[in-house]
Amino acid sequence: MTEIDPQTIRRRCHRALLMVGELHKRGYQKLRIAPTRHQLWRLVITPASNISAVDGSRLAVYEDPLQVVYTSGTGNLYFGWSDRTQANARELADTFVNRFPRVVEAARGRDWLYAGWYVEMLGLAEQGWFPYAYSDSDEGGLALDALEGSGVDLTKKPVLPLPPPGEHTGT
Repeated sequence: MTEIDPQTIRRRCHRALLMVGELHKRGYQKLRIAPTRHQLWRLVITPASNISAVDGSRLAVYEDPLQVVYTSGTGNLYFGWSDRTQANARELADTFVNRFPRVVEAARGRDWLYAGWYVEMLGLAEQGWFPYAYSDSDEGGLALDALEGSGVDLTKKPVLPLPPPGEHTGT
């Protein structure tokens, strides 16, 4: 098996984030992310109804049927799609809408606070800083980390506030 260079991994992870931004532009601003960082970077995409009303970076229900997962370990097989390996963010968004209609319907609506936060986060990810809410240390809150090969100055780590709270108020 050929090892993938870190820059390619970073571009693919960024493309997954850009896809969510594309979906926000299409009226699905209640689509949220809950990223994790263990050995791999993992992106859980779910409606705001599955995000904690206390901490906007945390899932409320871990096995919710309305969540979709991308992990850096799957490379360009976004969500297991072998027919979309060369797709750009807009094309991935088209496919996401077609293949996960229940998820996007549950995320339809305006959430300008979250969409604004998301744009700021995308800018940091473009620079090489990727968010995560869970990690091996699981200190809580939201953190940023440079994926391997990002080439960012680790002494100038930016600060990203928590995203706005989600809508899940139950246990």
